[in-house]
Amino acid sequence: MANLELTLTGADVLHETGLERASSLTFSDGVIQAEQVKRQVDLSGYIVVPGIVDVHGDGFERHLAPRRGAMKQMDEGVLAAEAELAANGISTAVLAQFYSWEGGLRAPDYAAQVFAAIKSVRSNVVTDLMAQLRFETHMLDDYADLPAKVQDWGVPYVVLNDHLPHERLAAGKKPPRMVGQALKAGRNPDVHLAMMQDMHRRRDDVPAALDDLCAVLAKQGLRLGSHDDQSADMRAKWRARGVTISEFPETLEAAEAARAGGDHIILGAPNVVRGGSHNGNVSALELISMGLCDALASDYHYPSPRRAALMLARSGLLDLAGAWKLISQGPADVLGLNDRGILAPGKRADFLILEKESHRVSATLSKGRVSYLTGDVAARFMQ
Repeated sequence: MANLELTLTGADVLHETGLERASSLTFSDGVIQAEQVKRQVDLSGYIVVPGIVDVHGDGFERHLAPRRGAMKQMDEGVLAAEAELAANGISTAVLAQFYSWEGGLRAPDYAAQVFAAIKSVRSNVVTDLMAQLRFETHMLDDYADLPAKVQDWGVPYVVLNDHLPHERLAAGKKPPRMVGQALKAGRNPDVHLAMMQDMHRRRDDVPAALDDLCAVLAKQGLRLGSHDDQSADMRAKWRARGVTISEFPETLEAAEAARAGGDHIILGAPNVVRGGSHNGNVSALELISMGLCDALASDYHYPSPRRAALMLARSGLLDLAGAWKLISQGPADVLGLNDRGILAPGKRADFLILEKESHRVSATLSKGRVSYLTGDVAARFMQ
């Protein structure tokens, strides 16, 4: 597929050291070039920034299942999600899908359909789509087959989490919202509760099983992360298994332990936009101010990475280059994608064009190909 060959002139271009005013950016063959080319587009009044690398997002769920049974062609849902990603300046996106006892949109069979859909369309879209598997650690009966499934699905990134309400189960109480959860999963509530109780009873078997599973997944070359770390001890145990990515640590203690151990720390961009966690966990703003963040993720809201970076820059907590790094170079480093994240010769031509005043996204390009183009910038490109 042909790539554009252009020199963009007159825009403010964001480099690692800051904004270069009224500058230029040249790209061809999907790569940023040092020398200008003949065809030029005037982008005066705009800002060119590195493409957003979304390291964890599940906002695509509403595209794949807008309502029960409404969408049978899951490929079409992935295409719709890709359009939203592009409109929000995301040039690389990790689509995070549960594999969980919770059932419904998090059921193992549903996960298989999602990964098949991503695999079938990713070569036909512009945005670089990657899959992430979020595996519930107490599903001991699924451990044996998981490595082969991950390979077959083409999943490069596995995150391990535990959503069992252990305190309630240990106290012999029914978890809140259990009946509704069971019905969504198509299960009798009593059967659903018995399943949860059985997994809770087998909890002492989980650590050793995780040791073995993580060793196998690491040998397959997968990136491994843990979700919602709560303590330094929990983070140390994950690190000992080769799980070096800490997604959304819930406490300052856990985040500090991750930093001290050299682990990557991912926080939620919506946490920044909201000004705090929606469920009372440690504030992302607090962790960022302490240098305890490598990447901001969209989590459940694709506009949030761009908005969070701009808010951090406006607040003075970080300069624009430092704030934007949390949604571009930072997440690229977490994913081992050394070919993107900054605007420099030899790097992928992944960038977005923002209106200087409103900071709305006017265009998004991934590897030199347009995934989103609108308004006055579209007219300038087509002249």
